[in-house]
Amino acid sequence: MRRPLFVALAIAIASWPARAQQDSAARGERDFRACAPCHLLSPDRNMTGPSLANLWGRKAGSLPSFDRYSDALKASGIIWDDRSLDAWLTDPERTVPDNEMPFEGIKDARVRADLLAFLKEATKPGAAPERTAENRMNGMGGMMGGMMGGTAPNLKNLAPARHVTGITHCRDTYRVTTGDGKTRHFWDRNLRLKTDSSEDGPQSGAPAIVPAGMLGDRADVIFAAPEEISKAIEARC
Repeated sequence: MRRPLFVALAIAIASWPARAQQDSAARGERDFRACAPCHLLSPDRNMTGPSLANLWGRKAGSLPSFDRYSDALKASGIIWDDRSLDAWLTDPERTVPDNEMPFEGIKDARVRADLLAFLKEATKPGAAPERTAENRMNGMGGMMGGMMGGTAPNLKNLAPARHVTGITHCRDTYRVTTGDGKTRHFWDRNLRLKTDSSEDGPQSGAPAIVPAGMLGDRADVIFAAPEEISKAIEARC
């Protein structure tokens, strides 16, 4: 009887490191929710920050499809690996002075380790993309939540409730009419007008509306190009 017990114990002990790594990555996936509003895991899909796909071994500030790197990061010479990423996550400003990332760092070493364990697997070449930041925003509360049910990852294929057919402005109020025939009212500080010229942006002349849910904004109206914005808004009370 002792031999089977010994074998079972040996197997359990041998499996602990792998199980611990899986637990760490699972915690790291939850921690990544704080990063998801700015970073995607799909290759060359950039938002406020660059895509994190294929991150290990990449030179800092070198992703060709991302045009918003700070000069400091591009000149840093850093190659992203376990050590450099841990330093960056600890204190970005100390690691690269004058970088433009609005992130103060993670002081908890275990949280950093968990996040890196998740990212190391999720950003490998060919890894299946995790849920996008857009999908993580689904179910957002507030007035716009019921209308939209979450933002659209591709704005070229719009449901009627996301397709803007008209915008008027009177005093301090925007009135946005959508393809489902509804008109919604926004205080002018609660509506952002944006552009997206990427392959996922809206068709020319077919702006989209998506919920914002941050900094007091209630929604974003997204156009294909800057010159469309003024043409689309009618001053009318």
